[in-house]
Amino acid sequence: MASSENFTAVRDRMSFNAAGMFLLALATVAAGWFFIDGLDALLLAWQTPEYSHGPLIPILSGLMFLRELKQYPPQDGPVPDRWPGVAVIALAFFFGALGKLAQVDDIVAYATIIWVGGIILVTMGWSRGWHFWPSVLHLVYMLPLPATLYYKVSIWLQMVSSEIGVGILKLLSVPVFLEGNIIDLGVMRLHVAEACSGLRYLFPIMSFSYIFAVLYRGPKWHKAVLLLAAVPITVFMNSVRIAMAGIIANSYGVEWLEGFTHFFEGWVIFIICIVLLFALARLMLLFHPGRPTLADALDLETSGLLAQAGRIRQIRPSAAMAAAAVLGLAALGAWQLVPQDRGHQVTRSAFAMFPTRLGDWQQRGPEQRLEPDIAKALGADDYRQVTMARDAATPTVGLFMAFYHDQSKGGVHSPEICLPSSGWEIAKLERVDIAPRLGVDSQFMLNRAIIQKGESRMMVYYWFQQGERRVAWDVAAKFYLLADGIRTGQTDGGIVRLTTPMGAQESEESAEARLLEMTREVIAPLPKFMPEE
Repeated sequence: MASSENFTAVRDRMSFNAAGMFLLALATVAAGWFFIDGLDALLLAWQTPEYSHGPLIPILSGLMFLRELKQYPPQDGPVPDRWPGVAVIALAFFFGALGKLAQVDDIVAYATIIWVGGIILVTMGWSRGWHFWPSVLHLVYMLPLPATLYYKVSIWLQMVSSEIGVGILKLLSVPVFLEGNIIDLGVMRLHVAEACSGLRYLFPIMSFSYIFAVLYRGPKWHKAVLLLAAVPITVFMNSVRIAMAGIIANSYGVEWLEGFTHFFEGWVIFIICIVLLFALARLMLLFHPGRPTLADALDLETSGLLAQAGRIRQIRPSAAMAAAAVLGLAALGAWQLVPQDRGHQVTRSAFAMFPTRLGDWQQRGPEQRLEPDIAKALGADDYRQVTMARDAATPTVGLFMAFYHDQSKGGVHSPEICLPSSGWEIAKLERVDIAPRLGVDSQFMLNRAIIQKGESRMMVYYWFQQGERRVAWDVAAKFYLLADGIRTGQTDGGIVRLTTPMGAQESEESAEARLLEMTREVIAPLPKFMPEE
């Protein structure tokens, strides 16, 4: 009799666990299919050098989760606080839907992490599940930065690293001059490119410092210092790397910077950054009351992780887990009802048809084509770059326009990013409304900048055109792109930039008068080429 009862209990427990695993698998498959666009975006990002560390992040997060799981043995009886996890999962599907509507796959990828946090809360309950936030938050390091933020961070790192690197070269008595992010060694000029910004090892080092801080058993302020130290350490060592490149190029020639030397130099700097993090931790331990060793201060216990992973077989079915699965299936079903061609291809004329005469201004010379690598980075579907002249006594005005049928996969790069890459320094930048001076009724916001390179100065006007909107701030332009994508599916738009050289004694008012005149002439035919729909 007892044997029969035991068999029944084992059978019931096995079916019980099978039901829980089935609901978890169903919820995971449904969510994975819904978030597939974001997962595809991750796979593409991981193929780039900056995010090549991405595949390791989920593995490391999983190991962190299993380590924490050892502190929480299996629960007997029902778990009462699962429903907050369902709310978090619903939030993940909401943000994922916004990303899919806006056709911005990165948002879908971000929403996936919210779902991971939600499913842990559903499985373990709120009172236990929230303790696993470090492993969930670590998943952020596998995500690509939004394009606008990425380029701003990259340019900032290039500029800071270039400044410090040139300072190191001067300390070593190497004659050097810096223009933007172009290092002038006299006999040659080195361009501190995007690849030299340090992002390629800043992201993995930040991930490493995060894990280091989590494993570190010490005061919270120690953890905070270790976490925050990754950025200044990386910036400084990248500056050393740039200084080394200057020394090598100056002594042996620029060809030594290519191939293996450049690769080896990058890896050496990466390893030194890691060593400096360990050294910083060891230094802080000198001020710890117990004076522990670094080995004692790091919790590196990894035994029993496989047994913890096997606990997935013990997941119990629950109404909350069923709700998580239903939410995933409902999100998939609702998405099938959304028209996949909500946006429409705008009808426009090619820039090749743009007038060569604008009022008193006439195009000088043929249209200028960008270098292939610059055109590839721009990624525009159509662009036009020409020089407009009025008479021999009046400085010229450069006109550049670019149009994108779909900005959701990258889109416009702000001149705030492009100009420093060409060696120009932005001496002054302000956002102004020129509508009163143009005599138009609606607001006309644009950026007015003074840029300089050596003794040369130029005034620049530029704005982002999105339908009938003229937007000055690139972050606002991305916000409107997101909003339009959600509402209508439209993601087209472009940029207009006007530049004019400034004489040594010329006033800003005089230079701006030319740009105002040209702006007035440009906006008249512009809607044919950048439709205001």
